[in-house]
Amino acid sequence: MPVTALVSAKSCGVTTSALALTLASKRPSLLAECDPAGGTLRAGFFQGEVDAGVGLYHLAAAERTSPDALANAFASHLWALDEAGHRKLLPGLTDPGQAGALGRTWPTLAEVMSVLAEEAGYDVFIDAGRLVLESGRLHTTLTPAPLLHHADMVLLVVRGTEQSLTLARHLIDPLRTELTERGTGMDALGLLLIEEGPYRAHQVTEALKAPVLAALPFEPSTASFFANGGRPPRGYGRSGLLRHARTATEHLEAAASRRKIQQDYPLRPAPGGSAQIAGVLQRLMAKGGRRG
Repeated sequence: MPVTALVSAKSCGVTTSALALTLASKRPSLLAECDPAGGTLRAGFFQGEVDAGVGLYHLAAAERTSPDALANAFASHLWALDEAGHRKLLPGLTDPGQAGALGRTWPTLAEVMSVLAEEAGYDVFIDAGRLVLESGRLHTTLTPAPLLHHADMVLLVVRGTEQSLTLARHLIDPLRTELTERGTGMDALGLLLIEEGPYRAHQVTEALKAPVLAALPFEPSTASFFANGGRPPRGYGRSGLLRHARTATEHLEAAASRRKIQQDYPLRPAPGGSAQIAGVLQRLMAKGGRRG
């Protein structure tokens, strides 16, 4: 299953989108709240129910003991998002001032989440918050760069508005360069469109020169519940946001699978017909993605 990191140029609904994808997944899923600016779900969605005794900062403290200590402590710092415990949250920082302590934690945490996805079959969604650049690179303290480097997919969350596209446009090339030089490749980058504003998916793809891999409707009532908690809005379980989020998880899995096939069977002449095998597998995956 893929590890998907969500980022934005500015407040574009990264946390709400990541939570919707996590709750809508048909498989066990994890939302890791890794925004260095601090997590919002404790005070918002959980309305203070999750105390400061669990979460990301404690994993940083464990990692200072040893990488194995972080891995061993990981499960004890997750919070159930549903009664069955199939969907879990790693709560984020309670104080942005703690972000400086996470520099050496991110690589080990990235490895743990990769194992969770590959070995345990989890859909892993990382709320990486707002991107901050320094000299054209991801800021080493204000972004969880190693998590993006290790992710199977990196989604830049945008809205279909002129303002959102203008802000996002300046991040596309630095992100591509970062993922090419330090990540899993520039093709890991895609867009998650929040359908607010006049621009449709094909127009956003053309404007930003990056594919829209998934789209979620602009649904203020459900988004407000995810942001602030309280009583779910009427019809919450059948809401368009959750229905589209379920479809989005399937599209993201298909995109990640296609990437893996391309990496395992690169389309180049090779003994044994690996290029032909790659072509057949890619066509099969493409058909499977359209059915989803």
